[in-house]
Amino acid sequence: MHVGRAVRAWLYGLSVATGAAANAGDITGSVAFAGAAPQRPKTPITIDQYICGKEKDAEDLVLGPKGGVQHAVVWIENPPAGAKWPADLPKAEMDQRGCVFVPRVVVVPVGGTVDFLNSDRLLHNLHSLSKDNPEFNRTQPRGRTIPITFSKGEFVPIICDLHSWMKSWVVVAEHPYYAVTDAAGAYRIAGVPPGKYRLRMWQEALGEQTQEVQVGAQGAVASFEVKALKASR
Repeated sequence: MHVGRAVRAWLYGLSVATGAAANAGDITGSVAFAGAAPQRPKTPITIDQYICGKEKDAEDLVLGPKGGVQHAVVWIENPPAGAKWPADLPKAEMDQRGCVFVPRVVVVPVGGTVDFLNSDRLLHNLHSLSKDNPEFNRTQPRGRTIPITFSKGEFVPIICDLHSWMKSWVVVAEHPYYAVTDAAGAYRIAGVPPGKYRLRMWQEALGEQTQEVQVGAQGAVASFEVKALKASR
């Protein structure tokens, strides 16, 4: 079962159980890049071309035809009182397929587990660049599932040391009011009780933005527009 759908169903079930279904609404919107798409160089591939190909498009910024930003994370910075994850949330999965991580970004609850897969006919490895969670660096042959549990809230970069262009993110979330944008740059945070919230957006190549949103019984619409890449450090 898809984790995002499971979370939305759980949030709706919680609102029904607490009598808040009539008042809870969804926050919907999009993340878009304004103006001409930045030129992103392709990465030449010099190893394992029989699986990886000869070059890879840059994946740190993927834009749709109308400038929608894929793989951006949007969340409520000041969640409703008592917001917490369900105990029976399905595990998240991240595959190494075609020498890229799929998906690029996955959200997992604090205390939750990501099942890392390798569908490629070659050896990969999993190397976390964690700061708050324990770092790991493990080889992964084809067909082996490696479950990793994350105990602290953090945006964790994951790389493959054997294929330097490979990178992904595990977003370890304190509460379920998180969403990842789709291929059109759209997102939905379901079942939000009425109130005023601080909405935050992060994308690895664009940085962060924050805005206030007022959620009523009909929900709310909040979109983000980014005009430039984040400054290089």
